[in-house]
Amino acid sequence: MNLSGKQNHISAGIRRWLASSMMDLILLLICLALALKAPNFLTLDNLLNILRSISMLGLLAFGMTMVIIAREIDLSVGSGVAFACCLVARLMAEGVPPVISMALTVMILFGCGLFIGFMRVSFSVPSFITTLALFTGYKGLALMLTGGFPVAINVSWYYYLGSGYLLGIPVPAIIFTLAFAVIYFIMKYTTFGGAIYAIGGNDEAARLSGINVPFIRYMVFGIMGALTAVSGILLSSRIMSGTPTVAQQWELDAIAAVIIGGTSFSGGVGTVRGTLVGIIFIGVIVNGMTLLNVGIYFQYIVRGGLILAAVMVNRIQELRTR
Repeated sequence: MNLSGKQNHISAGIRRWLASSMMDLILLLICLALALKAPNFLTLDNLLNILRSISMLGLLAFGMTMVIIAREIDLSVGSGVAFACCLVARLMAEGVPPVISMALTVMILFGCGLFIGFMRVSFSVPSFITTLALFTGYKGLALMLTGGFPVAINVSWYYYLGSGYLLGIPVPAIIFTLAFAVIYFIMKYTTFGGAIYAIGGNDEAARLSGINVPFIRYMVFGIMGALTAVSGILLSSRIMSGTPTVAQQWELDAIAAVIIGGTSFSGGVGTVRGTLVGIIFIGVIVNGMTLLNVGIYFQYIVRGGLILAAVMVNRIQELRTR
């Protein structure tokens, strides 16, 4: 290879690296700007606070990554978190041991996820429709379980799950990190993860290649339901009650984190690592605006604009790659 060819090869490699790392660079620049404008931003306490604050939403975002890569959607997760929060609190209030209450909550939400898969596989009902109906159903169930008022949790050690520390690290952040590691491994190194990508790219071709498409769809929605339950349990521990009005619009924030991370709504494209960057992006923006005393109403406008800008950057990268 001559000198000119080597230079072209190097420059092409640099362009590919910049394209794949664009959101990482944007996030780094935002962090540097906040470090200059808000002196408390880079303190250990604040960084741990960001980790804790994104943990429960991050669990939803990781599950949503699998769902969207499979070319599906789940709009029920926000109200599903509220339902799980109220369900585990009501079970404990009725005298069910905490560990059994948590296990039952995960199993019930996992079953609800399987129901979404059943409607999709057996009746070809778009997941958009089923999860929209479930979104409303979860709200009604949460209100029915609590009568519209918070149900207090009186188990003394339970707060540790949402508010405790292990080796100086918030427990929710540890659970968040473990969930990331497990789902990253599944999506990158297992045949199940490869099947999800294949279904999202072309489900008929996946079926002809021997992939059990119905089973994969069942499991993707089941895992999403289980992660929703874990998020609701952590939230109930954080506030030590079951409250039916929590987690409003979390489904939109989870989807935003996935899209910011580069996952395509067309299916078959995306990474859990990208979603991790997306959820940190949202957490940093919210925390930074709070430190800068930005008004809550204006925060929504800024978040919307930044999310749209991030999606446009990812779209431009995708078009250039094509």
